[in-house]
Amino acid sequence: MPWLYEGAFTLWGDTSLTPVRLAAVLAQLVTALLIASLARRRWGSAAGRTAALLHLLLSVGLNPEDTQAAAFAVFLLPATVAALWCADRRHWGTAGAAVAAAFLVKQTGAVVLLPVLLLWWRAGGGGRDLARLALGGALPVLATALATDPAGFLFWTVTGSGAYASFSGSVPHVLARALVNAALLAAASAALLLPLARAGRAPAELRLWLGASALAVVTGLHFFGHYYLQLVPPLALLAARALHRRPSAARAGALRATAGLAALFVLWGLLAPRPDTDHAVRLAHAVRARTAPGERVLVWSMHPETYWLAGRPPASRYLTAGLLTNHSGGRSGARTGEPYAVPGTWHVFRAETAADPPHLLVDDSRGGDWAPRHLPTLRTLLAERYRPAGTVDGARLYVLREG
Repeated sequence: MPWLYEGAFTLWGDTSLTPVRLAAVLAQLVTALLIASLARRRWGSAAGRTAALLHLLLSVGLNPEDTQAAAFAVFLLPATVAALWCADRRHWGTAGAAVAAAFLVKQTGAVVLLPVLLLWWRAGGGGRDLARLALGGALPVLATALATDPAGFLFWTVTGSGAYASFSGSVPHVLARALVNAALLAAASAALLLPLARAGRAPAELRLWLGASALAVVTGLHFFGHYYLQLVPPLALLAARALHRRPSAARAGALRATAGLAALFVLWGLLAPRPDTDHAVRLAHAVRARTAPGERVLVWSMHPETYWLAGRPPASRYLTAGLLTNHSGGRSGARTGEPYAVPGTWHVFRAETAADPPHLLVDDSRGGDWAPRHLPTLRTLLAERYRPAGTVDGARLYVLREG
């Protein structure tokens, strides 16, 4: 997905997010079309139309600020559905490539391999077909690793995720997020729950797909709302099957109710306040007012959009404090600090800030456990080279001392 952003900015400039937003809309439309094709192949054209519509309606049935951004989970969906679409037609090499694409967008996309393997087994389980599936999956991943850096690729996609996927942190905080986002999706699907319960035993590959997607949601124990988007395609297919076993009047009523619920989520997205975004905008205005174009700044926060909004280059490759502290917005109470950083990051950070110190340093931790007072390197940098320059919306500003 970073390559997608880079390509969009190269073609259309980096002053607007409209191109990537349009790409996200296109991703959802492609997903809906693939779902329609899967449903039509099983239950007819009407079921195909219903499945596509349900996917689009249910995809807005979560916290809009979390799930409607042009983020990894959105671009994951076309590849996961394409994997099932290809496997359903016994295009095993292409199915493997689609699984690889899903994995390369987001690691949890690889769980779609489970229903793909079930379809392979039900198709006869031939060794040649399995080889095609394996080769189709391995080649894109291997090519990507070689095009970047094999050791770095392995670290950033697999071995470096240990802390993120650990059991550390506040259990009530994590459990509350899991229950809230599950309740939101259940609310968006409320008109479909009874038909689903009455539909009888669904095809095994769809049940396995839904279960594998639930496993993907659980992985990492963060339970962000956008994780739940992975549940939507199999849920839409299962609901379309269930509705087309119901009388036409009941089917139409369920669709109208689901559309009404989706409209409520859209209104939420349009009307709800956005405190984090508003804070980032105010902070960006302050950064722009205190620096000249081209002057490097360091924003110590979890909101990298401040750099883009301010139009100022970052002083470090680490655009958030996460990799340097193990702080994550998804898990309160996790161990944070320099000892828990990704190995080697502080060495790189010290070299970057020593070679070309940022003109302005913004501490936007606002008293969090990843604030500079808990971090010896950052605390020393502030004490030796910077002086206070006021506060903005709770964030502390520091400017580089002359000489």
